[in-house]
Amino acid sequence: MPASQPRSRARDRNNVLNRAEFLSLNQPLKGNQESRSSSRKQSGQAGAAGAQNSNPKERRQSQQLPEEDCMQLNPSFKGIAFNSLLAIDICMSKRLGVCANRASSWGGARSMINLLGITGHGIPWIAGTLICLVKSSTLAGQEVLMNLLLALLLDIMIVAGLQKLAKRKGPYDVTPGLLDYLTMDTYAFPAGHASRAAMLSKFFLNHLVLAIPLRILLVLWALCVGFSRVMIGRHHITDVLSGFVFGYLQFRLVELIWMSSNTCQMLISIW
Repeated sequence: MPASQPRSRARDRNNVLNRAEFLSLNQPLKGNQESRSSSRKQSGQAGAAGAQNSNPKERRQSQQLPEEDCMQLNPSFKGIAFNSLLAIDICMSKRLGVCANRASSWGGARSMINLLGITGHGIPWIAGTLICLVKSSTLAGQEVLMNLLLALLLDIMIVAGLQKLAKRKGPYDVTPGLLDYLTMDTYAFPAGHASRAAMLSKFFLNHLVLAIPLRILLVLWALCVGFSRVMIGRHHITDVLSGFVFGYLQFRLVELIWMSSNTCQMLISIW
């Protein structure tokens, strides 16, 4: 009998089904259960202690993360529409930036497009208005020129203020010129050239007697000046369109605060 016991024990050890990994399929080992339960208790106690020791800000942030993820994964319809229009605007503006640099498809026409843009700068228009005001000898001419000077100054201040608030960059990394820095036209939204061209064309159409061909040319000049800024990569399409809108609103503002002939004469005498 004592000799049979070692034989049975050796047979049990050699039996593959008696190994721990096979026994655990039918009945888990008590030692493993106890070790797992103890490890779970320890991890639970450590987690509770860590949660108690964590700051309230971290707990609030952890509670807010799912909501933020939901907001990012499920944006509103307005957000989707705005982002889609913005992407289309950027894509179309980059495609139309054919003179953004010398390597562009129309890089050879960049100088001509820049020259067209200079006709919409504020500094040449202010200088020309002052020269015409000095040489003008009629009260009606001086009245129109003084209000034109007021409109140009308002345009520079309003556009510069809006650009500082928006701080939107252009579609291409184009360095502003010297005249742009003088008129504080360093950002993209709204387009200062477009607003100035729209305001000037509307001003001349209302206060100057022009033939129909000249009126058509004046409107075409305003459109060409605005979209030339898209061609050289300084502004987006929406920047130019908003510039046209702001230019018309500036014209309406000047019409509301129109200075009379007596006021203009008083200002000229002081100057």
